[in-house]
Amino acid sequence: MKSWRQSQILEVVDQEAVTSQEQLRQRLVVRGIEASQATISRDLKDLGLVKRAGDGAYVRPGVARSSPAVDEQLRKAVASQVRKLERVGALLVVRTDPGQAQGVAVLLDRAQLAEVAGTIAGDDTILIIGRGDDAARALDERWSEVIKG
Repeated sequence: MKSWRQSQILEVVDQEAVTSQEQLRQRLVVRGIEASQATISRDLKDLGLVKRAGDGAYVRPGVARSSPAVDEQLRKAVASQVRKLERVGALLVVRTDPGQAQGVAVLLDRAQLAEVAGTIAGDDTILIIGRGDDAARALDERWSEVIKG
């Protein structure tokens, strides 16, 4: 139960800005997890989560959060380095120039797009795992427009 609860805590703080233990407790209740404030406090300590300067949201140490600068870098990278997109259900296969997939995937991870559950990158191919068919479709449509210019 502890490892499941902690994995859910990580998922919550990765997806949204949570600034208090009570706010986190409420997010866990929505996911069907009842936990006391003391338990959540221990979990935060075990996970090594820290409060981010600026807004005070819990984050993993060293994790860069999305910003307008990262979003713009991602848009430019997609426009200049992505050659082809192919959607297969909730998956999006992205073809780049040789040697460019890793850099684009890093920007994807840093942008923390709500539609993206995760990425896997090779030399010239990125596999994006979407949070469902609709999320992958939205990414495909948005980036197809960026690629076309």
